[in-house]
Amino acid sequence: MPELPEAETIVRGLRRTVIGERIRRLEVVHADVLRQPRATVSRALLDRVLVGVERRGKNVVLRLDDKAVMAVNLGMTGRLLPFRVPPRGAGRPSHPAVVLRFHSGGLLFFDDQRRFGTVEALGAAAWAERAAGMGPEPLGRAFTASRLHRDLGGSRSPIRSWLLDQRRIAGVGNIYAAEALHLAGIHPLRRANEISAAEAERLHGTIRAVLGAAIHHGGTTIRDYRNAEGGEGAYARRLHVYGRDGEPCARCGTDIERVVLSNRSAFFCRVCQPPEGAR
Repeated sequence: MPELPEAETIVRGLRRTVIGERIRRLEVVHADVLRQPRATVSRALLDRVLVGVERRGKNVVLRLDDKAVMAVNLGMTGRLLPFRVPPRGAGRPSHPAVVLRFHSGGLLFFDDQRRFGTVEALGAAAWAERAAGMGPEPLGRAFTASRLHRDLGGSRSPIRSWLLDQRRIAGVGNIYAAEALHLAGIHPLRRANEISAAEAERLHGTIRAVLGAAIHHGGTTIRDYRNAEGGEGAYARRLHVYGRDGEPCARCGTDIERVVLSNRSAFFCRVCQPPEGAR
């Protein structure tokens, strides 16, 4: 599932291609990705100009000239692919769900094979309320080590589950939670309120470092993710534990293990990430 680095990479690509475009037509191929009636989305978007592209958590936010937004959650397999002219043949997206056609002749495809992603149009106030319900941006100034430790202290959830809760922290998903916890030496099953101030400071640093490095390398392509140019992210080859169960830990040589937590896999090294927290 695309996480913060993938959404940020897509946003940066779209800024180079769609800002200034005026929406001429909305084509809905699969209405199940819309969180609102088709007519509602169409009325909000038609003849509006795209004036900005931003990210909030894992969401790509296209800002319109009337202060409203088109918010896109990429789900598991969603992609936003811009084209200056209509694509033909093999270059055409294979699973289009929604298409924006611009007055310039260009297009923006929301392509989503499994259709777990969503598209919606929200006014400024509605989007502000939605964004306020998310946790702090982990690369933002409001996300500090002291805040992280304070927030962790109010929860008995496993630390991996806590990190995936978008109300706690926005944009971190399974891949980067696994990587940050490994680099911080914290077992994914430890309770959030057991994390010490020193461990929280370490985790704060590894979260920011891992996300920053993943953005630098264009995100992580395990299978489906593509950037706005259709290319793969290059961070997968730098993963320490995610998806590497049975392989030796790069630090100590112990086999990486996998455990299912809340129906999702967690990866860790039992030597570098002891369950009791001692190092």
